[in-house]
Amino acid sequence: MDNAVVSNDERDFSKNWVTSSRFIFYVIIFCLLAFVVGCSFQLYKHRWTGLGNPKVPESTLYSPKYTAPK
Repeated sequence: MDNAVVSNDERDFSKNWVTSSRFIFYVIIFCLLAFVVGCSFQLYKHRWTGLGNPKVPESTLYSPKYTAPK
């Protein structure tokens, strides 16, 4: 009986550039997607809620109203 060692170089990550580049491509896509989702969530979480109904001086309206001097 012969104990032969079979080389499995075609499945090695460091030897096969097609497999490694595909893996790196999917890792980059996953990282970009996670970054975009994380940033969108943070923007939604810290969004501007406004100040309600602020008081606007009448002299700054589109058609300003002025009061007569006394």
